[in-house]
Amino acid sequence: MGPAPANHDSASARATTPGSPADIVARIERLPVTRFHIKARFIVGVATIFDGYDALMIAAVMPVLVGLWAIPPGKVGFLISAANVGQLIGALFFGWLADRIGRLKTLTLSVALYSLAAFACAFAWDYNSMAILRFIEGLGLGGEVPVAAAYIGEMAKAKGRGRFFLLYESIFTLGLLGATVLGIFLVPAFGWQSMFFVGALPALLTIVLRWQLPESARWLADRGRAAEADRIVGDIEQMARAAGQPLPEPSRSLAATANVTASWSELFSDYYRRRTFCVWALWFCDYFVSWGISGWAPTIYATVFKLDYGTSMRYALATSVASVVGGFTVAFLVDRTGRVKWFAGAFALAAAALLTLWWVGPYSATFVMCMLALAYFFIGSNSSMLFLYTAEIYPTRLRARGTSTGTAFNRLSSSVGPPIVGATLAGFGLGSVYLLLGCVALVGAIVAAAFAVETRERVMEDVSP
Repeated sequence: MGPAPANHDSASARATTPGSPADIVARIERLPVTRFHIKARFIVGVATIFDGYDALMIAAVMPVLVGLWAIPPGKVGFLISAANVGQLIGALFFGWLADRIGRLKTLTLSVALYSLAAFACAFAWDYNSMAILRFIEGLGLGGEVPVAAAYIGEMAKAKGRGRFFLLYESIFTLGLLGATVLGIFLVPAFGWQSMFFVGALPALLTIVLRWQLPESARWLADRGRAAEADRIVGDIEQMARAAGQPLPEPSRSLAATANVTASWSELFSDYYRRRTFCVWALWFCDYFVSWGISGWAPTIYATVFKLDYGTSMRYALATSVASVVGGFTVAFLVDRTGRVKWFAGAFALAAAALLTLWWVGPYSATFVMCMLALAYFFIGSNSSMLFLYTAEIYPTRLRARGTSTGTAFNRLSSSVGPPIVGATLAGFGLGSVYLLLGCVALVGAIVAAAFAVETRERVMEDVSP
């Protein structure tokens, strides 16, 4: 976006220094959804699609790799988890970097790293080489996801923020669906390598990210770069005026601070400690269940129920479709229900479906498919909402770091979950797997109901001073 003078609407609007944190927050909070917002959500959202794609890409190729490389059952879970270990480290590093050098530069670097590593995965020659390359791929992907969430969250205003953000975040579920659909068609026709060639496509986004989007105005103002923040918000205001969209008077009652030094220890300060531990638990529970369902589904259908590859992938498609539906459902309802009620209710209903599957018994592939789809509808909706919620409960100076540590627990659970599921399956049978997953979902419901704070339609600077 080219420079344009910031045109404040009245003398009272000039009472706050243009480009100061309070000024930027006040002006963002009165902005309508403009062409800029739509473009930003689309461009960053395309990168997010590939997070969802990567989550199930390895699941789609695993039935082939198991036979090709003679991978024993005990090692399957570790190969699924390799990228998640990388994502854990990448989330912490790139989250820190985003708070230091900016959201957009960090996002560009992480997307480029992920794409190059995904391309290299297509040339893996055995179990060990694939595990190493998937780990490197995870480093980039772990950075992209939380930084993108911080960037999108910082451009949203309080009213309708849940819907605004989750319509972007729900694109993630299209990646889950895409990986399953492409797996059905690409792997038999072009080999397992084709899935990784598709995964390398986000490299093209690095050019778009670099030249088509500005830095987060909230972050710039927080770093004391007033002129840049003022210019960016001024550009968006000009777009709104050109489209005939009204710009209400900015509220000058909003508080915001600048140049406050952030540190990792602030996550555990008196004000943020409870939030930090709560959101870590929610991330862990949600993704432990999510990966326990989606990461293993094709392999379970192929090995336990002896379905062929195509049928296994079509059965797994049901959970991906359920996740898409759940993601878009929560986007339209969460500003009415609030965050806490949805978290607790969705976890509880997912637990009910999984515990029913355990109690009745996984007696057929069709019954397992139906109950897993029901559970994944609710777990998938919480997966999307966690990115929104975590960005809301931390201040700008700490937002990328706070979101990255939350997603690190996502990656931790995604790393330990598949091996634990594999060990449970081998030692106690399929029914015990769903007992385990149901209990973890139930813990998530209890934590959300007892410790989460409501953020619905509250200005982020008021939620997190």
